[in-house]
Amino acid sequence: MRIAVIGGGPAGLYVGYLLRRAFTDARIDIVEQNPENVTWGFGVVFSDTALDFLQSDDPETHAAIVPHMEMWQDLTLDHAGTRIAIDGVGFAAIGRLKLLQLLTERARSVGLIPQFGTPLKDISAYQDYDLIIGSDGVNSIVRQSGSFGTVLEPLSNKFVWFGARRPFDTLTQSFRETTKGRFNAHHYRYAPDMSTFIVETDEATWAAAGFADMSEEESRVTCEQLFADVLEGAPLVANKSLWRNFPKLWNDTWYDGNKVLLGDSLHTAHFSIGSGTRLAMEDGIALVRAMTDANGDVSKALPAYQAARKPIVEKIVVAANRSALWYEDFAKHMELSPWDMADSYIRRAGRIDDDRLRKLAPKFMAGLDAHRAA
Repeated sequence: MRIAVIGGGPAGLYVGYLLRRAFTDARIDIVEQNPENVTWGFGVVFSDTALDFLQSDDPETHAAIVPHMEMWQDLTLDHAGTRIAIDGVGFAAIGRLKLLQLLTERARSVGLIPQFGTPLKDISAYQDYDLIIGSDGVNSIVRQSGSFGTVLEPLSNKFVWFGARRPFDTLTQSFRETTKGRFNAHHYRYAPDMSTFIVETDEATWAAAGFADMSEEESRVTCEQLFADVLEGAPLVANKSLWRNFPKLWNDTWYDGNKVLLGDSLHTAHFSIGSGTRLAMEDGIALVRAMTDANGDVSKALPAYQAARKPIVEKIVVAANRSALWYEDFAKHMELSPWDMADSYIRRAGRIDDDRLRKLAPKFMAGLDAHRAA
């Protein structure tokens, strides 16, 4: 059996590793356009239980990753001079480059040789392979080569991804009313001395602030000034930090012939819920499980993969899309008091009520009840 994995991000490296363990005689090619040890972005965040799937399915990889993660409890909402902690929520984060390095080591440990620095214009070189896996992101050439019922819709808000040379205690949402308009920063540490720092605003504010005509460096300096009180003198770090619109992507069909999609080539989940990398790696586990159950019969495995995995992912993506819509209007939510905004924020995905919040976040609910009473 010959398998081509197009895209050597976390999903591609991990599915290649799992396939090699399951099918020791298969030829497995992992092809990645970027050179080794080169990536864009900064940290990757998970819920503190998000890697539990690795603990049970792949304890070796779990043991390799966890020691390199930063972990904390609670998230913080910072608005109008008030910081509100929301308890009962734990997180873990790791640098994207470090995660890629660890997964590359896992792939090499089973004899795979990822082909880094190999950009592809199409997948014609792999048309006679038994299975072609598209793990090549939102602009997937595998997806473009088939018929998957793709729906791609960019959201209207603008965001830009920086790093910050300071660690933050928790994942924090810092909302700021500035001379240029209303902005939000999502920030969390992923290493002892580094944090991810995502700046977001609506399109009208972005345009009025002049970001369209700024260089990457000018944007970096301007965002430093907008969030000077949050950064406390720490610099922002750019790494292909260009303003973008988040791409809301979904595919009704997950496979076409011998081609199959996973991760961001298949679906996106808004960064406000921090599930994209987890979903991609779980897609890989589900695909390999389907292949194993079908004894390597691709024609049986791919429909089984879609049938088992799609309903699970769909629920998470629906919640992510609701979260994204809340952020699309965050400037309006900033008109609320800090406690009312925090209440709106924690319920934004539509999956939580007072009773559940009292169990999950008792300290937050005690503060919210006091605010309501007042």
